[in-house]
Amino acid sequence: MTTPEPHRSTVGTMEGEPWQWSAAAIATAVRTRAVTASDVAASVLDRIRATNPTLDALVDVDEEDVLAAAAAADRAVADGRALGPLHGVPTSIKINTDQRGLPTTNGVVAYTDDVAPDDSTVAAALRRAGAIFVGRSNAPAFSLRWFTDNALHGATSNPWSAERTPGGSSGGAASAVAAGMLPIAQGNDIGGSIRYPAYACGVAGLRPTIGVISSRSSRRRRPPTPSINRHLMSTHGPIAREVADLRSALRAMVSVDVREAASVPITPLTSVPVETVGVVRGADSDTVVQTALDDATAMLRDAGIRVQEVELPELVEASRLWGLLNLADLRLVAKVMADLTDDATVTSMENVLAFIAEVWGDDPGLDDLAAGWTRRNALVAAVHDRFDEMPVMLTPPSSRPPFLLGADTAGGSTTRAMIDAQWPQTALPTLGLPGVSVPTGVADGLPTGVQVIGPRFSDETLLDVAQLIEDRAGTITPVTPWGQRARG
Repeated sequence: MTTPEPHRSTVGTMEGEPWQWSAAAIATAVRTRAVTASDVAASVLDRIRATNPTLDALVDVDEEDVLAAAAAADRAVADGRALGPLHGVPTSIKINTDQRGLPTTNGVVAYTDDVAPDDSTVAAALRRAGAIFVGRSNAPAFSLRWFTDNALHGATSNPWSAERTPGGSSGGAASAVAAGMLPIAQGNDIGGSIRYPAYACGVAGLRPTIGVISSRSSRRRRPPTPSINRHLMSTHGPIAREVADLRSALRAMVSVDVREAASVPITPLTSVPVETVGVVRGADSDTVVQTALDDATAMLRDAGIRVQEVELPELVEASRLWGLLNLADLRLVAKVMADLTDDATVTSMENVLAFIAEVWGDDPGLDDLAAGWTRRNALVAAVHDRFDEMPVMLTPPSSRPPFLLGADTAGGSTTRAMIDAQWPQTALPTLGLPGVSVPTGVADGLPTGVQVIGPRFSDETLLDVAQLIEDRAGTITPVTPWGQRARG
C-alpha cells in the first residue's frame, strides 16, 4: 500500500483550494471578502465527495443545507453585520452531541429517531461563532472505543492506512480533518477520544480543562444516565490541522452550563511564560514513540526551552484508577449494548471489563470505589505539586503507534497490551487535566506525535508549547487516503 501524500500547511495563506486552508485563513478571507463562504462551502463539499466514500468520516451531509448556511453567512458580510471569529468556517458536530434538527444516534440504530430539538451548549457556541455545520462526524457505538465502527454508519478509516485505527471515539472528526474535509471539528474526551484520534490521524487535538467547555452532549435522558464521574472527566474540545486553529476553536467553544457539576464561569484563559519542560517517557514505549519524544525535545531546545527528563509514576496509577472509577458506568453501558449494538462493540466492552477485573478484582465494592476517589484526590494534589516545579510536560500520546484494526476485540494479551499503551490517554481524564496532541512527523508511513500536559487551566500555555513544536515540525495534513494524489 502506498503512503498517502501529505500537503503542507497553508496557515495564514490562501494557497491552493479553500478546502486546504486553515480555519484562520478561511475566517480572514471571508471577513475581508477575498472569498465567499459559499465558495469555501463548495470547495469543502467537493472534497467530501472525493474522500468521504472511502473514509466514512462524516454522516448526514446535506449539501443544500450547507450551501444555504453559507449563503446566509455571505449576506451577513454584505450587510456589515458583526461577525463571529469562525464566520464561514466549515466544521462538524459528533453523532453523540445534540445538533438541532438531526438525530443524536451515538452510532446506535435504535436511536435514529432521537432528533435533537435544540443545539447542545457546545454546538450553540460554535454556531454563534459563525461556524457552518457541514455534517456529523462518525463515532463507535456508545462512543466507548479507540476504534470508530458501528452498525448504523459503518467503519471510519484512517486516511494514512486502511489497516490502522483512526482512533476513537472522535475518529470521524479526526479522519475528516486529516483528509481536508474540514479545518476544525468538535469532539469529546473521557478516555482519550480527542487526543488519540488526533494522534492516529496526524492532526492536533485539545482536551480542555474540565469545566471550561460545557461537557453535556445531550439534554435528553435515555439509558444509560451518566453518573457524577462523567461530569468530572468528560469534556468537549476541538480537533484541527493547526494549533492556532485549536486556540480559535477553544475560545469559541468556552461555555457555561449550570446543569453540570464541574462547569465553571471563566474569563478568557491566559498563558504564562515557559522556561522548562519535563519529559515523561513511561516504560516499554515503542522505538518510534521514543524517537518522537526525542524530536520534540530537540525542537523545544531549538526554541530556547530547557528540557528535563522526569519521572511521574502518578500518571500510570491514575490510568489504572480510570477503570475502577468508571466501572459502574461501563457495566450499565454493557447491559444496554447487549441488546442494541453489534458483536464487535460488545466484545470490545467485555475485554475492557475483563482487564479492569484483572486489576481491581471481579467485583469491587463501595469501599473500593470510595478508596479510589480518595486516592484520585491525592494523585491530583501530587501531580499539581510537580507542576509547581515544572508547569508543562511532554508524554507519549500512546506507547505504541496507531493500533491495527481489531486490537480491542482480539482479547487476551493483545487487548491488554493495547490498554496498557493508553496510560497517557486515561490518566488525564482521571485527574481532570488538559492535554494537547500535536504531530511531530511521519515514520513508517504513519503519523508520530507527542502529548503536551499541564495543570488545570493551563490550556493556553499548552497551546503555546504545542505551537513551538508545530513551528519546527510543520504540519503533515491534509492528506488524501492511501496514495491518491490530492489536488492543489
